[in-house]
Amino acid sequence: MKKQPRSSPRSGKSNRTVSIVGTGSYTPEKVLTNADLMRMVDTSDEWITTRTGIKERRIAAKDELTSDMASKAALKALEQAEVAPKDVDLILVATATPDMLFPATACFVQKKIGAKNAACLDISAACAGFLFGIEIAQQFITSHTHNTVLVIGAEKLSSITNWTDRNTCVLFGDGAGAAVLQHRGRAHGVISTHIGSDGQFTDILFMPGGGSRCPITQENAHQNLATIHMTGKEVYKQAVISMLSASKKALELAGLTTDDIACVIPHQANLRIIEAIADRLKIPLDRFFVNLDKYGNTSAAAVAMALDEANRSGRIQRGDYVLMVVFGGGLTWASTVVEW
Repeated sequence: MKKQPRSSPRSGKSNRTVSIVGTGSYTPEKVLTNADLMRMVDTSDEWITTRTGIKERRIAAKDELTSDMASKAALKALEQAEVAPKDVDLILVATATPDMLFPATACFVQKKIGAKNAACLDISAACAGFLFGIEIAQQFITSHTHNTVLVIGAEKLSSITNWTDRNTCVLFGDGAGAAVLQHRGRAHGVISTHIGSDGQFTDILFMPGGGSRCPITQENAHQNLATIHMTGKEVYKQAVISMLSASKKALELAGLTTDDIACVIPHQANLRIIEAIADRLKIPLDRFFVNLDKYGNTSAAAVAMALDEANRSGRIQRGDYVLMVVFGGGLTWASTVVEW
């Protein structure tokens, strides 16, 4: 008999569950392979593959915006959910690469998809943003504030990548993923979520320029300050620690064990991180859904894209318990257990 999870610790007052009722994703047409990168920086396919597991990534066109990709993923999710844009109450866009500092990219998405009745909000939690959005959506739905929430993770990381830095330019790609959340009868849906942050590590994965702390000027424009800066070894260490802890916390809150999980969808940043998590959780690697070899690290879009791919390919089935777990700059981390 299938193990029954605990009720969501936040659903007690309203007894209103929250389910993902549709997913969608979008990737740009241009493919940037490891061989292409060999012509740009001092690297090799063997060096990139053994250290990251990445073989290629997608790169948005120059005139293709984060909101364009987000809108295309959103429309696919709404179509699968059989929800009209006008029926969306709230749009949450998780991104580290907004169209502009303001207004919110979610507002541009609202305009492009015709969701005229939705409130709009961007989430800045780096790679963890999509699961932060799932938690925020759950809060609004269980409180009866909103009924239909569109959560999107979208990134144009190519716009903030230093293409002369071989330690970072091999990692990142562009894309978007989306999910529609609603109350769905007596289904469990989102069983547990856990989010967290540690601001003591703001200096290991960040973009120093472009904000009020360091505006880009003629004097500093040549310093690549508006690009991703990363201390790789420390990021790897903290990613493993936080994703392992977050996974255990979400399972504990759900009243489930690793044996109950049919599929783990981890942040698609580095295969070695995923292998370390699998080993420490004692979950076979074949229960992890991995597509980073095709797309690289797409930050807030990564888990959203992987969730859609797992859903549409049949990798996850109705009734499966799915664990999603992410880590990002900030530091930020998040985990979610869902009954599909």
